Amino acid sequence: MVTYLQGRRVVRAEELARHFEVSERTIYRDVAALSEAGVPVVGEAGVGYSLVKGYHLPPVMFTAEEATALAVGENLVRQFTDESMATPMETALLKIRSVLPPDRQDELDRLAHAMAIEGRCRLPRGLDRRTLLPIQQAVLARRVLHLRYCAREQGETERDVEPLGVVYYGDAWYLVAWCRLRGDYRHFKLERVLDLQVLSERFQPRAGFSLQEHLASARAAVPRIEVRVWASDAALERVRRESFAGMRTEAPASNGGWIVSLQTYSIDWVVRWLLSFGGEVEALEPDSLRQRLAETARAVAEKYAELAAS
Repeated sequence: MVTYLQGRRVVRAEELARHFEVSERTIYRDVAALSEAGVPVVGEAGVGYSLVKGYHLPPVMFTAEEATALAVGENLVRQFTDESMATPMETALLKIRSVLPPDRQDELDRLAHAMAIEGRCRLPRGLDRRTLLPIQQAVLARRVLHLRYCAREQGETERDVEPLGVVYYGDAWYLVAWCRLRGDYRHFKLERVLDLQVLSERFQPRAGFSLQEHLASARAAVPRIEVRVWASDAALERVRRESFAGMRTEAPASNGGWIVSLQTYSIDWVVRWLLSFGGEVEALEPDSLRQRLAETARAVAEKYAELAAS
C-alpha cells in the first residue's frame, strides 16, 4: 500500500480497495496500522490519502521473477515504443536497475546475453502465454527443461533440453537449447510447446557457446533468396516492419509507390505474406515467385467460387 501511495499524490479509499481487491473497511484498518507503525499517512475526508512530502521507502528489492520480467520488458520497450519514448524509458529502467542488489544485476547482465530480438516483435503465444518467464528463469538458473513439443515433421515428442537463450526472429519466439534427445543445438518455437516443466537438475555451461555467434552461424547456413516487389505508399511501412530476413533497398517507382528489394529464407512464406497485402503489393522478381503467387491465388479463388456455387 505504501508503494502504491508513494507513486501517486492523493488516493481515495475506494481506489485502494478496488486495486487491492478488499473492502474499504479493510483499507481504513490498514491505514491505521501503517500510522501506528510510523508511516506518515495523511487522510482528508472527501479527498483521500497521501504520504507526507519527503517520505520515501527504502530501495525496492525485486524478486527473481520481477527482475527477469524487467529484462524482458527492457527489450520489448525498445520494440513497441517510438524514439520519443525510447530515451526516457531507458533512463527509467536504468534507475530501477540501480536499486537491484548485485546478484540481481548480474542475472540481468547474463539474461541480456541470452536474449535476442530481430525485427519488430509481437508478444509470445502458446502455452496460455506463460512460457517466456519460466524459460528465462531456467536459462539464468541453468535448470534442465522437460518439453512436450509438437514438431512440424515428427509430430508430438517429449525431451529434456538445456536452455541457452530466448530469441525472436521470423515473426516468432524461439527457445535455443541443447537437445539431449537429438544431441545437438535446436530452436524450439514457443507456439509449439505443449507442456513445460522446469526440473531440479542443473547443467554446466556449454564451453565456448555464444548466443549471438550461434545465431550468426545459423543464419549463414541458410541461403537467402533475393526478391523484388512493388509496394503502394500505404503498404510500405508494413513491408519495412515485416521484412524479417532483411530489406535491401527501396526506391520510388515511376508509376507511384515503391520498388523494394528484400531477402527471404522461404518462397513459401513470401507467397503467403504477399497475398495478405491484397492489391497493395505486387511481386516483380524472381519469376518463380510470380508463378507460385499466381497458382496460389487461383487455388484460393477456385475454392471460394465452389463455396459460392454450392
